[in-house]
Parts: sequence; C-alpha cells; structure tokens
Amino acid sequence: MIRACIALASLIGASAFAPSGRMASSSALKMGFESEIGAQPPLGFFDPLGLLKNADQERFDRLRYVEVKHGRIAMLAVLGHLTTTAGVHLPGEIAYGTKFSDVANGLAGLFGPNAVPQQGLCQLIIAIGAADLAFTNYAQPEVEAFCAANAGSLDLDKKKAIELNNGRAAQMGILALMVHEKLNNDPYIINSLLGAPVPFNA
Repeated sequence: MIRACIALASLIGASAFAPSGRMASSSALKMGFESEIGAQPPLGFFDPLGLLKNADQERFDRLRYVEVKHGRIAMLAVLGHLTTTAGVHLPGEIAYGTKFSDVANGLAGLFGPNAVPQQGLCQLIIAIGAADLAFTNYAQPEVEAFCAANAGSLDLDKKKAIELNNGRAAQMGILALMVHEKLNNDPYIINSLLGAPVPFNA
C-alpha cells in the first residue's frame, strides 16, 4: 500500500514544477523556462519523468490545466479532512438511515465498517461529476472573462504562482494524511509529536 502511495505521489507531482513546454531539448527547456510560472526556487524547472520532453504548447497547457485542477481538489480534500476531524458535519442523512455524522473520517469513510453507503457514494459521484461538467462546459468561459475584466491592478502571475504552490502543497498534504492514517490511524502525526494529539475516528 505504501509503495503504491509513493508511486502515485511521484506520478501526481511529476509535472508539478514544470513550466511552459515548447519544442526543445531537455537542456534548452531547463535554460529557457526558469522565469515561467511554476518554475520557482528552490527547484526551478523540475520535470524528473520528462513529461515535457519535446512537448508543444498544447501539451504543456493540458498538463498545467490538470495540475491546477488536482491542486484545487487537494485543497478541498485537506479542508474537508480538517473540518470533519473537528466534528463538523452536514446535517441530515447521506443515505437512508445513515447520517453524515455517522460516517468515519478520512479513508475510513470510504473503506470500513462506518464508510459511506453505496447509495450515498453514488450520489456524491453524480453530484461532483455534474458540477465539474457544468463548470467546464458552461461556466468556465464566463468566469475567465469576468476575472480578466475585473482583475484590475492584481498581479495575476503572482496569484497564479501562489495557487500552484498551494495546490502542490495540498497534494502532498492529503497524501501524507492518507498514508499516516493507514500506518497507525494518526494522520495528524505532527500534532502528536508536539504533544497535542488529535483524536481520529476514536
């Protein structure tokens, strides 16, 4: 399980620090994209799996789109993990006879005796899929146009770099929470090391 998680982390983060991709050799990419968004100290241009080797702009744009999207999902996942661990749950039932507060936190909410029932899981998948399709197919152009028109004096490149870094950190963060949950059911191990353990699914 741990090896699978490590392999997954490598694949998710492989292009995380990769800036713009143009048709060029690896060394040319390294030299030519140090100032691009995402190629920031201390790593600079970072593409250990060579996903951008000989890539064109379309390939890079697709990888960056996926990276940003995964980063946003990971930020929501970390927020959800913290919120439910603190005991805050939606009111009502996720499935007939099962309250939101009855579902375990973390991975135990998907696999285990107190996991989300199949009916509730189907509802979640359909709702998330519908929201994603609606945004991608209908709302995204309007949102992008609104942001472009109302950005004003904001430093958009700086904001994009902040979002990228926060998303990258969240991807590593949610992975760490999942790994430590499976190791010893103590995802907030740093709190434990500092003498303030957080009860988890106790």
